[in-house]
Amino acid sequence: MKPEIPKRIIVTGGASGIGYAFSEHLAQLGHRIAIADLRGADEAAARLRESGLQVIGLRADVVSETDVAAMAAATVAEYGGIDGLVNNAALFTTLALKPFEQITNQEWMRVMEVNTLGPFNCAKAVLPHLRESGRGRLVNIASTVPIKAPSNMAHYVASKGAVIAFTRALARELAKDHITVNAIAPGFTLSNGVLQTDMQDRIGENARTTGRCIQRDQVPSDLVAALAYLVSDGASFVTGQTHAVDGGSVFL
Repeated sequence: MKPEIPKRIIVTGGASGIGYAFSEHLAQLGHRIAIADLRGADEAAARLRESGLQVIGLRADVVSETDVAAMAAATVAEYGGIDGLVNNAALFTTLALKPFEQITNQEWMRVMEVNTLGPFNCAKAVLPHLRESGRGRLVNIASTVPIKAPSNMAHYVASKGAVIAFTRALARELAKDHITVNAIAPGFTLSNGVLQTDMQDRIGENARTTGRCIQRDQVPSDLVAALAYLVSDGASFVTGQTHAVDGGSVFL
């Protein structure tokens, strides 16, 4: 078997938490990574380059069409093309948990803007390059919350349900271009952002682990192998799927 040719992959929200774990793991596998984030992208990329990995950092607001166009152009300028996009950037840890009738229109629309318009913008920006690649991989980071429907986060639940639907729609449209589109649905994960905002305490231990076959907290490293598979050439016949990685709390 021939070794796989490394891919050129953008990871949005890749400067910290789950996104950083994704960026580091993919770079360790030999892929060339562009970390795109509102803050800390250059610093995160520099840390990984110290280990000899091929990583660049780009400041980008996924809500901005101008920013994501520049993100795509800078990646192409550095690596000569784009083979993959990981739509990881999202609002979660800063959200106030509250009954849906207490969520303001502004809060609702801000979550939808980042969590659904962001992936839409980024997918459009990289699409010509994924088509040119001939082996494009688009992976959206969803969540198990649309299946479990926890209380007091209706805006987040709805946004991640939309990500799953968007994944299926793109899988249908882009298969003819040899682009696969899949989603990873993590369970509640103890990322840096979660720990810094005490989200794990607000959620509660029972909500985090009850119902899981594997009775422990989830951490970012639990997710990286699933992503590595979905961007690989070995996953060329897998598309439109949502892969739950949550210790067995939901079965899809």
